[in-house]
Amino acid sequence: MKLLRWGPKGAEKPGMLDASGGVRDLSGTLGDLAGDALTPASLDRLRGIDPANLPLVDAPRLGACLSRVPTFHAIGLNYGLHADESGMAHPKEPIVFSKASSCLAGPNDPLTIPKDSVKTDWECELGVVIGQVTEHVSEAEALSRVAGYCVVNDVSEREWQQERGGQWVKGKSAPGFGPTGPWLVTADEIPDPQALRIWLTLNGGEGKQDSNTSDMIFSVAEIISYLSRFMRLVPGDLICTGTPSGVGMGMKPQRFLRPGDVLELGVEGLGSQRQEAVAFSG
Repeated sequence: MKLLRWGPKGAEKPGMLDASGGVRDLSGTLGDLAGDALTPASLDRLRGIDPANLPLVDAPRLGACLSRVPTFHAIGLNYGLHADESGMAHPKEPIVFSKASSCLAGPNDPLTIPKDSVKTDWECELGVVIGQVTEHVSEAEALSRVAGYCVVNDVSEREWQQERGGQWVKGKSAPGFGPTGPWLVTADEIPDPQALRIWLTLNGGEGKQDSNTSDMIFSVAEIISYLSRFMRLVPGDLICTGTPSGVGMGMKPQRFLRPGDVLELGVEGLGSQRQEAVAFSG
């Protein structure tokens, strides 16, 4: 099942993708995609709906596939080759940080380079959405707590992240720095999250990421289990699981986003995104 949100920014409605790729309106059945709408009971109810019985709509814009997230968790340096290109040792435990939930954006919205930014970078990632309250879950049980998966671009301002002191969050949280979607694909359609191609191209090929989630240092199950030792995960929490090699920071010379650049990115089975970088206009 592929769930989505469609419509103008700030007025999105929940929807479902039908077998032919058409968008079906779920707003008569569901308030929005967040929180308790992502629990097993809610998803089971949605699975019982025949998309053909829902209105078919013209959806020129897709919003983030989640209307809000209680916490936007993220994991740093979680692909072996990305750690290598960053010149950093492979972490012994997951590197945990967060993004402001206000950075959520539609998968194809323009990406504004923030005011005073000099090093805005791209990071295609596998997003994991939690569907149940989770504390101290074992690795063996961790994937049972997943509502679904999605594509996330963990956009990052590297100067703010690495050269300005403090925590990474301020380099990760500008408006639009969390394009999410196009769909939330329920976990039953992704039997192995560690066997998915993940890719990104800049301007059709320059600065390309092309890897597989099998290169993760810590698997999705390990990440969920680890986080649940230190905090309570709740339905609707979003976890970015790290990015593969091929980011602008790792290129020689380094290459950061400029107005007019076009990013295209995706994860196998989860759809793709397209963003054009635009200058901050005040």
